[in-house]
Amino acid sequence: MLGEYPIQGSGAAEIAASVERAVGAGELAPGQPLPPMRELAVRLGVNANTVAAAYRTLRERGVIETAGRRGSRVRPKPATTGREEIRVDVPEGVRDVADGNPDPALLPRLAEAFAAAAAQSDREPVLYGHDPVEPELARLVRAALDADGVPDGPIAVASGSLDAVERVLMAHLKPGDQVAVEDPGWGSLLDLVPALGLRTVPVGVDDEGPRTDDVRRALESGARAVIVTDRAQNPTGAAVGAARARALRSVLREHPETLLIEDDHGHGIVDVPLHPLAGATRHWVFVRSVAKAWGPDLRLSVFTGDAVTVDRVRGRQRLGPGWVSRLVQRAAVRLWRDGAVDTREVAASYGARRDALVRALAEHGVAAHGRSGMNVWVPVPDETGAVARLLHAGWAVAPGARFRLNTPPGIRITVSTLTAQETGPLAEAVAKAVGPAPSRTYV
Repeated sequence: MLGEYPIQGSGAAEIAASVERAVGAGELAPGQPLPPMRELAVRLGVNANTVAAAYRTLRERGVIETAGRRGSRVRPKPATTGREEIRVDVPEGVRDVADGNPDPALLPRLAEAFAAAAAQSDREPVLYGHDPVEPELARLVRAALDADGVPDGPIAVASGSLDAVERVLMAHLKPGDQVAVEDPGWGSLLDLVPALGLRTVPVGVDDEGPRTDDVRRALESGARAVIVTDRAQNPTGAAVGAARARALRSVLREHPETLLIEDDHGHGIVDVPLHPLAGATRHWVFVRSVAKAWGPDLRLSVFTGDAVTVDRVRGRQRLGPGWVSRLVQRAAVRLWRDGAVDTREVAASYGARRDALVRALAEHGVAAHGRSGMNVWVPVPDETGAVARLLHAGWAVAPGARFRLNTPPGIRITVSTLTAQETGPLAEAVAKAVGPAPSRTYV
């Protein structure tokens, strides 16, 4: 027994599932040690190799970690307890600038697009065995990718960027393989990689994107894949510039077997030019989602890549969901044709809010990052204290722990709905929150 929780099972899968359930339910806390393998084997009446196999499964799933003679313990951020749980409950009356959502006022109306798509589906029903990709969507996507300098490749559709990334990783990698990820980076991705049994290798990020030397070290240390956000990186707003792109392509060419995944997170909401890395390695994928420009609930992303990778993904997709609804794809075509979103207007709106906050913070002596997109990243000396003080001051921000591995503490502020009148008060509150706590005298 570990504390009051009985680890159960007679097989490796049962034992692993028992521990994983306990971690997910909070009965095993992050950092809590597990029994030595031989001790647990005796307790359960099984072979020590069975427990060893269970612990290996848990390590591959990102639930536990092992530190030599110090034994095994639950990871500080186990994959079973996603980073979305690291959030601030927003009380009534507190302004929420933590959620990472686009401004609903800048999203297009969907009724007409879906009505037109439904009418087309009445005329041309999509049945089993039909092409999984709407031909007109593929044509529009390919033309846009050509204009942005993305290499030629087949077009496929997934249920959002994360779905595409997961399918691509599983098409090439096996449990235990290393994946270079941005740090700080997208919290859901930092959860996904260990949940797939893969190991994360943190790569530092500055305003120009992943640091070249960090990427080189990650690949030289054995990382088999690297995931790069081209624009509007979450949470820092980084965007890969022309010089950084050249340097990264040079490093990637030295490791041609690396799987490169690019997420153009800012597509449709930024006016920063794209500098793709695609084609620098043998296997690559370039992903674009409609979530930020047209709405998260569409659950639609498009991607291209080398023929082998895209074929593997589409083959496995056929064995599961089959395809992403052609009705949704047809609605996306209608939105695209109608110019439902004015990218320049949206980019200017987010840019004005973001730049205003960065400037206001600078006036208070607070350094912040936000080159593109809808988020601003503020390094802080005491993350927990800063979040608590801001909440007390009436502002809910996202704790940096949701987005980082080894990088120092920070907070993320989403500016998508921030008004000009709110910018100054928010900057002042942040400046007070990140400074030293007021001293107290006790008598």
